[in-house]
Amino acid sequence: MESSAFNKYAMAFLATVFVVMSAGILSDALFDTHAPEKPGFIIQAAEPEAGGAGGEAAPVAAVPIATLLASADATRGEAVFKRCQACHTGEKDGANKVGPNLWDIVDRPIATHPGFAYSGPMKDFSKGGQEKWTYDHLNHFLTSPKGYIKGTAMGFAGDKKDNERADLIAYLRTLSDNPKPLPAADAAAPAGDAAAPAGDAAKPAEGAAPAAPAGGTPAEGAAPAAPAQPAPAN
Repeated sequence: MESSAFNKYAMAFLATVFVVMSAGILSDALFDTHAPEKPGFIIQAAEPEAGGAGGEAAPVAAVPIATLLASADATRGEAVFKRCQACHTGEKDGANKVGPNLWDIVDRPIATHPGFAYSGPMKDFSKGGQEKWTYDHLNHFLTSPKGYIKGTAMGFAGDKKDNERADLIAYLRTLSDNPKPLPAADAAAPAGDAAAPAGDAAKPAEGAAPAAPAGGTPAEGAAPAAPAQPAPAN
């Protein structure tokens, strides 16, 4: 009796295994797929251009700032600067806000304004204050901050309008007891030359006031482009 019961269990087990294996083989045969000998099309992801943080392409200031400043209007630049006043002051001995005070910003040593907490990347770029806010630095930085200094806390995308950017820089020049001389236009590189690569003279200077369209996020050490709520500075 015991042998007969064992045989029944063994046969039932073997039958179950046979059914399961048969079902697997049948499903493979029904749903098997084959790769085509020649693919219909190939999808290739575009690689980001080399440049600043997050793979952002390095910005290009096609027209030298000396050329732009030759026809810039500080009065128009003052109107542009009003967008920046949510995060910056421009008067002498003005207080720091989200960004540093911008009085006497032209040729001021970068990342050295008293009382403002600059981020590490900006301090590194300043080389201990050896780098200054030249007209060229201001121009490149305002064109695209993140394209010139990786790690900047500035969320502003940049102002690509040459005339507007030059007007703003012309106004920033007036924020001084002794405005710095304008660069000679004939000493500038020919129009169309690309800006110097990041890590060289084309790097931005911290503390510049961006002239972005309204709605831009304020950047570290630079004036916001819109009265929107500024991002906290590093």
